[in-house]
Amino acid sequence: MDQTNKTGVKSRETFLETERLQFSTWSEEDRPLASALWGDPEVTKWISSKGFMSEDEIEARLAQEMERQREMEVQYWPLFDKETGVFVGCCGLSPYAPEEKIYEFGVHLTRDHWGKGYALEAGKAVIRYAFEQLGVQALFAGHHPENGVSKRLLQKLGFTYKKDEFYEPTGKMHPSYIFVESDMK
Repeated sequence: MDQTNKTGVKSRETFLETERLQFSTWSEEDRPLASALWGDPEVTKWISSKGFMSEDEIEARLAQEMERQREMEVQYWPLFDKETGVFVGCCGLSPYAPEEKIYEFGVHLTRDHWGKGYALEAGKAVIRYAFEQLGVQALFAGHHPENGVSKRLLQKLGFTYKKDEFYEPTGKMHPSYIFVESDMK
């Protein structure tokens, strides 16, 4: 159900909130948002070997996120500024070893929202949600080897480095981390 926030901006149905952010779920109507995020080569250079995603790849990613939500109740959920309703990016989970209740954590923000603490704020909320609502056993995360910002984020969130692991979408070895419930601060 759509709602109107205190500034009069029409907002989406949400299931999780932080001080500044609201979490929603992807839908077919979100193609322009997905394109704004995954169509930006400054965002996708960290997650694609080509450094960009085509419109077909963006559409496939959006479909994949919606399917994961239907089948497993997880996705990289779209984030919106609570005050303005502006799309900020996405943060969430994808299956890593679902039979063991281990999920991959990730966050992608639009360039306009870098450096403002949104990734840390969203990350803390997703971690808490994962353990308290979804009953996960552990979270896995990785980052492009040249992305120092993501490395610092994972460290601030409490993830522990385990090893470098091959990440097919970039064709590179990515530093990989784990987070268990006892890591929650």
